[in-house]
Amino acid sequence: MPLEPARREGRRFLNPVPTGVGSLSIMFEIGPEFFLGAKARSPHKPLGPFRTDPAIYSTPPRSGLRITWMGHSTSLVEIDGIRILIDPVWEERASPVSWSGPKRFFPPPLSLNELPPLDAVIVSHDHYDHLGAATIRTLAHLAATATAQWIAPLGVGSLLQQYGVPKARCCELNWLDSTRVGAVDVTALPARHFSGRSLFNRFRTLWASFALSGPQHRVYYGADSGEWPGFPAIGEQFGPFDLTMLEIGASHPLWADIHMGPDGAVRSFNAMGGHGLFMPIHWGLFDLALHPWKQPIEQIWPIAGLKLWSPTPGIPSEVVTGVELRSEWWR
Repeated sequence: MPLEPARREGRRFLNPVPTGVGSLSIMFEIGPEFFLGAKARSPHKPLGPFRTDPAIYSTPPRSGLRITWMGHSTSLVEIDGIRILIDPVWEERASPVSWSGPKRFFPPPLSLNELPPLDAVIVSHDHYDHLGAATIRTLAHLAATATAQWIAPLGVGSLLQQYGVPKARCCELNWLDSTRVGAVDVTALPARHFSGRSLFNRFRTLWASFALSGPQHRVYYGADSGEWPGFPAIGEQFGPFDLTMLEIGASHPLWADIHMGPDGAVRSFNAMGGHGLFMPIHWGLFDLALHPWKQPIEQIWPIAGLKLWSPTPGIPSEVVTGVELRSEWWR
């Protein structure tokens, strides 16, 4: 399937293929499952502690590619001489309010004030587990982001500006648009998902995945997406990738169109060519679905032939060609 820029129907952005995102009626369908499985959806004991040593960032990665996974979908990516912070969420809850909603399983391994200088911040879409308002408000005024470019899909830049990001440093991209950060091309690519920070503004801003293409390394960040036929084209046109970051958590058959889950992530990785290392994201930090919190990683762990790269939260980890990383912090 060819890759194309996003299209609109009226004020609503459209997915690359017909997609169902569910409605309030889902709550009635999942009622028993929601209440009966609650205990397994969160850790029974405290996790960690996880702690990032900020002094590590004073030394460039030996391999040229280093990732610090902060949990869920937040990562600090050091690639070919630049630093990109992806989907920053330091909030206690992935929610519009601070007193209710999915709560963190562990605190952020690094405080925002300890971040090293950043060249760019990528926000893939406007959902609360990918765009933290308080996080953005703080980041926008830190020395670490003083010259950073803020990269987001169409419409999300306006939201970032509301939270204090200067308009001059906001770069909005449609699917297939690119911007350059240092020696790295950042390209927004289609994803099968949706947007909206309430039930009343769904699809008004765009959502995207991203390819980071440097002179020595290539990384694909899948953000949130269901499976769709465009993954082979992404691999052909923007790969092969050294590291492919795909979501494995928050899935359920009722919303499989917008969250691929562990099996779908492995299929999508293989559809892109199966090159390099597979990094599971979108798991291990928030209770956002009905499955036990460990289930996604347990499901992909034993898959034969899968080159898995799964670090401990908060530990800056070098990505070395063909070398797996299998941290068992979650056991």
